[in-house]
Amino acid sequence: AIEAGSERIAELDQQLFAARDNYSEAAAVLSDQRHKSAATLDAAVASELAPLKLDAARFRTAIGTVEPGPEGTDRVEFEVSTNPGAPFGALTRIASGGELSRFILSLKVALAEAGSAATMIFDEVDRGVGGAVASAIGERLARLAQQSQVLVVTHSPQVAARASHHYRIEKNHGPNGTRTNVRRLSEDERREEIARMLSGASITEEARAQASRLLAAA
Repeated sequence: AIEAGSERIAELDQQLFAARDNYSEAAAVLSDQRHKSAATLDAAVASELAPLKLDAARFRTAIGTVEPGPEGTDRVEFEVSTNPGAPFGALTRIASGGELSRFILSLKVALAEAGSAATMIFDEVDRGVGGAVASAIGERLARLAQQSQVLVVTHSPQVAARASHHYRIEKNHGPNGTRTNVRRLSEDERREEIARMLSGASITEEARAQASRLLAAA
């Protein structure tokens, strides 16, 4: 019985060693693929930064080593440098709100073009930016919409003016609760809505003229 038990232990040891070797081999292959994919992703994101007014920024995928686990032996983190000569740091820690929105847009665009996403949804990706930067975001979203369906929730008139179709989302409070309605706007209603986004509650003729210019430029 003792001899049989020793043989069983030796057999289990062999299986354990084999499993470790298999894991190490698979983890090495996975790590190599991650490094190759990271280089491709970094190049794709870098090409998106200048059009989004992030000319001085740099992006990289940092891959470090961690204890072996179910996802391999790599720790993956996105890092950015937003000013010339500035050190890299974690994307969520270094980037400001407006910068973070644009980095996320760059990532989504790069990943979408590498995959087969038929529909992309952006919820206030223009948060914290305005003026020329918002216009650049709207232009990039419009170009992206030429190859995929893009749905954008925005409060930016520069972004809204680039859309092919404009829907207004409204909340109505009544005795039976709150209802959310989505209504497609006509061309005249769209111009009025963009003017409202430009001027606030009181729509001015100057805002209407600016809304017309934004729509014509789109």
